[in-house]
Formats: sequence, structure tokens, C-alpha cells
Amino acid sequence: MGTPAALVLGVLLGVLVTAGVAVIVAVLRRRARERRAREEREKREAHRQLSTIAQVMHFAVDAAPTAVAVVDTRQDVILGNRMAENLGVVVERALVPEVWRLVELVFDDGDSRELVHSPTHAGFRDRPVFSVLVRAQPLTSADDRFVVVYAWDNSENVRMESARRDFVANVSHELKTPVGAISLLVEALVESGDDPAAVGHFGARLQRETTRMSTMIGELITLSKLQGAASLPDPAPVEVDDVIEAAVGRNREAAEMHGIELKTDAPSGARLLGDENLLVTAVANLIANAVNYSPEETPVSVSRAVKGESVVIRVTDHGIGIAPEDQQRVFERFFRVDQARSRATGGTGLGLALVKHTVINHGGNVSLWSRPGTGSTFSLEFPVFREDAASEPDEVPDQERLTATDRVGEAQMNTRRSHGETADAPGNST
Repeated sequence: MGTPAALVLGVLLGVLVTAGVAVIVAVLRRRARERRAREEREKREAHRQLSTIAQVMHFAVDAAPTAVAVVDTRQDVILGNRMAENLGVVVERALVPEVWRLVELVFDDGDSRELVHSPTHAGFRDRPVFSVLVRAQPLTSADDRFVVVYAWDNSENVRMESARRDFVANVSHELKTPVGAISLLVEALVESGDDPAAVGHFGARLQRETTRMSTMIGELITLSKLQGAASLPDPAPVEVDDVIEAAVGRNREAAEMHGIELKTDAPSGARLLGDENLLVTAVANLIANAVNYSPEETPVSVSRAVKGESVVIRVTDHGIGIAPEDQQRVFERFFRVDQARSRATGGTGLGLALVKHTVINHGGNVSLWSRPGTGSTFSLEFPVFREDAASEPDEVPDQERLTATDRVGEAQMNTRRSHGETADAPGNST
């Protein structure tokens, strides 16, 4: 092979080698770029995933029903939720002084602590907050720079405990009176063993006191059952006319003794779904109050009326009336407008509380109209029961609409009375 041919061959080999090297270098560079791009994508994905977790944690803490606040040694709240502000634990991104003093103790020794906080500016739209249970503890044992504060609304527990104490105190006070009277009467009976007239007198009084105490205990048991039940266990169709007839019958003898006429209107044929015995007791309690708080020789009226999908039972008397400041309290347990008269008539102070909870458990409303010196009208409103209706009581119409209608009717009755017409005027019951 001549020199020119060898030269050409060398050049070709050099070109091929150079091209091969260039291809290899290009492939390596492309792979390196792909690797770097893949690493960048993985970094970006990892960053996006971390942000998502942080957002989830943020929303979870912010929407928690428990107040949460993380604070450092400089009193800076570095994490907190809306509930912490609603409960008055955090104000303007800082712990309130009382809670911060608790947190300082946790920073000092690392022990968890609790306190009951009474916020000055806290609450929700539907209820005030006056008692908050606060717990402060180290965020983690590995880092003592942070303390986490949890808080719960304790207001309802305080309200329930207060109601329980009041109830126990009221029951104890109310039972103390008949028990003390029974003790004295028994002592008098023992000392009067040789006097038949005295024995008869003290025996009759002893019987009245034991009956009163037995009635009170029975009403307490019934009231407890009504307050603890979400709904009636076995509701059945009840004739409103039968309820009124039975309730009037229970009070007829007492009314005749006071010269009081019990007046009723025509039967309505209406029915409601519920417990007949509870309904009779509720209406009978209203009639008994009307009789006890009415002057002699005055009427007490019991009426019924169907208004749309509701049936309304009214008990009206011409008694002493109820003062406006007492009208909101007459349905409370043991509340009495006239303490002396209630005790003289053997009242327990539970009758209207039983009425209220009986009506509520039947899906109804109870309202009161009263004017001192004129009398009172108690209105019980229930859903009408129809054969094709559901087995549970429906919601009754808005009480404001019923009250407005009642006031128009009362105004008309007052107008008729001013013209000398006979009409049942509102009376008094407690």
C-alpha cells in the first residue's frame, strides 16, 4: 500500500475515532442531564409533598374543637388556632397573663399543670363561656424551648353541676318541711294517746303531710324520667276530649269545695300522639293551680281548639295574676309565686315543671298570658295526630305566631267584657 493510501486510511480512522468519542461524550452528557433533571424533579416533588402535609396539619389544628397554642420562652405564640381565641386563652397573638403564669411554671420544672380559667372576653354566638379548663405541658422532652397549651370549654359542666347542687338543695329543703311536721305530729300523737279528739286532729294532719311528701316524691320521679328521655317510649293516639274530661274530673271535688265552676267548651274530636296519663296530669295540674289561686265563686275555663296542624288546650282563671318578673320563672322546679298559699294548699312547687317537660316531650309548646288582678291563661300546643301522619310528633308551628293570635283573641275578649258581654277572662295559675 502506497503512502497516499495509508494517509487516507489514517485520516479515516481518525475521523471515526473522533466521531465515536463525540458520540460517547454526547451520550454521557445526555445521561448526566437526565439524571440532574430527575433529581430536580424529585426535589420539587418532595418539597410539594412537605408543603401539603404542613397545610393539612395547619387546617387540622385550626379546625380542632380543642384550643391549641404553642408558645416559646419569650411568650411568643408560634402556633395557635381559632378556638384558643374563642376561649379567651390567646388574645392578640399572646397568652393571657393567667395562662402565661402557668406556662412559666412548666418552663421552670417541665411538669404538666392544669387550671380553671375564667375568661373576661370569650364566647360563641349561641352561648357565653365562663369556665375554661387549661392544661400546659412541654411540647417534647427533646426540646425544652416550647410549651403546648390545650384548653376546653368547661362552662356546660359547671352549669350542670350548679343545677345539680341547686336541685339537691331544693329537694332537701322541700322534704325537710313535711318530715319535720311529721316528726312533731308523731310526738303530739304519742302525748295525746288518752285524748281521742286530739288523736283524730293530729292524725288527719299527719295524713296530709305524708300525702304531700308522697306526692312530691312521685312528681320528682316523673320529672326525672321526663327530663332524661329524648322522646316518649310508646306514644299512642290520644283523644284530646278524653284528656280534658279526665283532668276536669280530678279537680271537680276541690272546685266544688271552693264554689268554683269548671267550664268546658264543646268536644273537638282532635287527637294527638303521646302518653294519655302524662297529658291528663299536665292539664289537671293547670286546673288545680287555677282553682287554688282563684277567688271563690269564680269560674275556671278549659277550652280546646284546632289551629291548622296544631291543637291548643287552654286553662283560664280569674285569679290574682302573675307579675311580669315572675312569669319567666313559674315553670322552674320549686318556684312558687305565693309561698304561703302553695303550702296551705299542699302544693309541691313541681306542677308547672311537670307541665313544661310533658309538653316538650310531646313535641309541643307551652305559653303563659297573665295580668295581676285579672288572671292568667296557660296554653298547651301540640301537633295534631292524623291517621296518615308519621308515628312521631311533627314540629309545631312557630310559638310567636300562636302568641300573636292569642293576643288578638284576648283583646277581643276584653272588648266584649267592656260592653258587658260574658266571656271567659284570663285568670291566674302558678
